[in-house]
Amino acid sequence: MADFPTLTGKALIRALKKFGFEVIRTKGSHHFLNHPDSRCTVVPVHSGETIGKGLLSQILRDCDLTKGDLRSVL
Repeated sequence: MADFPTLTGKALIRALKKFGFEVIRTKGSHHFLNHPDSRCTVVPVHSGETIGKGLLSQILRDCDLTKGDLRSVL
């Protein structure tokens, strides 16, 4: 994922919303997203910080998406 752009939590949530995910609740800085077909994930939103590549990979696995899918909506 070296060539993949860095994303903030807010930008990642905007991208996931394009796939049908919705923020169902927030606890502190963690936003819980759910999809109508029961896929779910948690995205941390810390101002000024980006999502690390390991966490981004885990979020994409939770959402059953690929890097190419995410790149297509950015």
